[in-house]
Amino acid sequence: MSTSKYASFAPYTPPPDDPSYASSSKPVSRTWFPGASMQSNSYQSGGIPTFNTSQAGGLGAVEDAEAEGGSSMWETRYGLRVDMLAALAYLLGPVSALALLIIETHNDYVRFHAYQSALLTTPLLVLRILAALLQFPSLLCTLLTFLLVLPALFMSWQAYIDAARNGLARFQIPGIGPMADRWVSDE
Repeated sequence: MSTSKYASFAPYTPPPDDPSYASSSKPVSRTWFPGASMQSNSYQSGGIPTFNTSQAGGLGAVEDAEAEGGSSMWETRYGLRVDMLAALAYLLGPVSALALLIIETHNDYVRFHAYQSALLTTPLLVLRILAALLQFPSLLCTLLTFLLVLPALFMSWQAYIDAARNGLARFQIPGIGPMADRWVSDE
């Protein structure tokens, strides 16, 4: 009765994982406690999120997505969120774009938005600085400032939404977006 599966009412019973108590040589498998060999594909445990697909497969299956590029399209070099990094590329203009191009080397989505941010904000910033140096009227300088800030804020929001809700869909600015996409694909 010592190897019974039923409860023992003895005053002290050692825990079942105690090696001196083990009644057989095979290890006890506990499905509720994942071992090192078990891998989870849930988004919370670091897996690739699948949108509107079943766990068994489909268009957004985890295996297909990982086999496509060798690594996850949601992974960044330092484990930061893709949507936040893509939005950050636009917030400080060419400074944040250049910083992300130097720091982030693994994620093409973030690099695309960094290139697109640099191509969008650098000419606008140069134009704004020239207007200030050439002492253009303050109303024109204010309009150029809005011309710099509003597209950057819109693109920051668009990059965040595309990563968070649209499965890393790239919003391309006409003329600039295809060039940034080509640069990312040539890397």
